[in-house]
Amino acid sequence: MIAFGPVPSRRLGRSLGINNIPDKVCSYACLYCQIGRTLKMEVERRAFYEPELIFEEVSKKVEEAEAAGERIDYITFVPDGEPTLDVNLSREVEMLKTLGIPLAILTNSSLIWREDVRVDLFEFDFVSLKLDAVSEPLWRRIDRPHKSLSLEKILDGMLAFAEGFGGRLITETMLVNVDYGGELEKIADFLGELKPEKAYIAVPTRPPAEPWVEPPSEETIHLAYQLFSERLGGRVEYLIGYEGNAFASTGNVEEDLLSITAVHPMREEAVRELLRKAGADWDVVERLLRDGKLIELEYRGRRFYMRALPSRRKP
Repeated sequence: MIAFGPVPSRRLGRSLGINNIPDKVCSYACLYCQIGRTLKMEVERRAFYEPELIFEEVSKKVEEAEAAGERIDYITFVPDGEPTLDVNLSREVEMLKTLGIPLAILTNSSLIWREDVRVDLFEFDFVSLKLDAVSEPLWRRIDRPHKSLSLEKILDGMLAFAEGFGGRLITETMLVNVDYGGELEKIADFLGELKPEKAYIAVPTRPPAEPWVEPPSEETIHLAYQLFSERLGGRVEYLIGYEGNAFASTGNVEEDLLSITAVHPMREEAVRELLRKAGADWDVVERLLRDGKLIELEYRGRRFYMRALPSRRKP
């Protein structure tokens, strides 16, 4: 299936997806990939589907959505492999722009050191860059890149792209159960240089390529959030698999508390203020802590509350 959706997306609203790469041709073989193991490791750009076919499939989906009264906020390249491997990307973008809907792409950043890839990405309205590590050994361990790739060139390419890009730029960092040492601080420093509109912190929420891969501790996630926020003025969010609407107020203080802390950790005083406005007391927090739905963390002498990872929740 080349076009699918529209589906709800925290980052993109209502997104109509484009699968422009067959399963699973990629430049990485990430430990945590929810699509599974990479079948063909490639770094040379080539043609996959005819641009006319992609345009036809997407146009059909847009017409169906409009007929059903469904909104589409973005048309998004989010395939079963690395989208920038598609040498016809520029032509596809040119054709899709005639539909009048903003275009987004989620890339693993591996080919952004190439000028032709950056030129193609400049044509998008929204670009998400993967940034799992900035140190070579950890990058090779987590993302398992094609042997010809250079992390230094990729990071330089990301900075060059960010400098010239006029659209919305975000990053996504997937955290897993490995020893990060001082890596999180190094990633934070790089993000401070890159200056994305927002940096997302993700954890595996679906079966990964390697069965031993799990989310890291909540303490690791929280530390990443705080370090990234210090460099980006708070422009950081979690993507930890909360299944509900993280932006809606439900009128139920428990649900509101879990909803907010799935996206941002809340300081104790903010939690108390939320409870006060809802006419609720601290028993709500204690019950959620007891039930394993909420956890308590400390950072620089302050107490924070975060929604527990679904995979770590008590049965």
